[in-house]
Amino acid sequence: MTDHLAQAHDLLATHPIVDGHNDFPWALREQVRYDLDQRDMAADLTAYTHTDLPRLRAGGVGAQFWSVFVRSDFQGDTAVSATLEQIDVVRRFTDRYATDLRPAVTADDMEAARAEGRIASLMGAEGGHSINCSLATLRTLYDLGVRYMTLTHNDNVPWADSATDEPKAHGLTRFGEEVVREMNRLGMLVDLSHVSADTMRDALRVTEAPVVFSHSSARAVCDHPRNIPDDVLELLPANGGVAMATFVPKFVLPEAVAWTREADENMRAHGLHPLEMTPAAMKVQRAFEEANPRPMATVSTVADHLDHMREVAGIDHIGIGGDFDGTAFTPEGLGDVAGYPNLVAELLDRRWSPADLAKLTWQNAVRTLRGAEDAARAAQTTRGPSIATIDQLDAAE
Repeated sequence: MTDHLAQAHDLLATHPIVDGHNDFPWALREQVRYDLDQRDMAADLTAYTHTDLPRLRAGGVGAQFWSVFVRSDFQGDTAVSATLEQIDVVRRFTDRYATDLRPAVTADDMEAARAEGRIASLMGAEGGHSINCSLATLRTLYDLGVRYMTLTHNDNVPWADSATDEPKAHGLTRFGEEVVREMNRLGMLVDLSHVSADTMRDALRVTEAPVVFSHSSARAVCDHPRNIPDDVLELLPANGGVAMATFVPKFVLPEAVAWTREADENMRAHGLHPLEMTPAAMKVQRAFEEANPRPMATVSTVADHLDHMREVAGIDHIGIGGDFDGTAFTPEGLGDVAGYPNLVAELLDRRWSPADLAKLTWQNAVRTLRGAEDAARAAQTTRGPSIATIDQLDAAE
């Protein structure tokens, strides 16, 4: 494994990681209300976050989709405003650390960042509640640099079902289909993490562009609704998209599912939202873990998902989306953004070729964004911005 770790570092120097999902902006909101002086990314932030620039460098990260997530109990204009605040902090820290980070909105920008030795800094909105059922708001997020939108988070939106809510639309409504088409016209990737399997299938039926799963693993390996069923993975080659495996223990290790449910209930019993990552919330989480030792996911656990996803979807349609700073718990060996070489070394140990690993780490994600750009150029020759409303399209449903 030692030789493979050295080989992993060499490979990542040429074909660095494109990570599909990192919640560092939300950590900045919860911990320091976006005060970058209190969370200097150039310093070692191990005591506070999974992410900082030294560890991104150590992990071989070449492009990061920063999640401009807001919780799905934020609704209406509150959700929109909070999303704008998230976008603002990403733009501020990208400017502040320009030696290391390069703003990126296209595949060419990603390649330029790699050539310059900088980390491409992209944005993805996590949850359709961020647009408040407004296609004009969707277009504004695109204009501000957002390059994917996850159609839902943990709760349904009026036009799409979430994986972790009770089915209501049973997929996409007519307005939901229009959201997908407008994202295609813009060149914004349709992100199908967090959505129900029916929403996945509807989106793949409607989309004219490659899709992304920014942080989801294989349901056949861990039967959690946040993961991707095999029949959906089988649709990716025809679509051209990419499924980016996540590291969150409750999504990759079956034994961790029930344990995490109990940990979430403990958070609620303390008056805390299960997704809170404040110091007070983490103190509660650590106390629960000490009293109730958790099943440990490992690098090997994540590699099992990637093996399966490669077998079903093909090597051209898989990637990595760690979800760092969006989870209280991480696998052994993947404790923060410095851990990616450990995963690459594990895959080398499993006889993955350097060519296949280059696709996993860099090439597939860049190709998928470029595919969305190509589809947008084609769509813009046939239609302009949609002014449809949810009331118009879903009134009869």
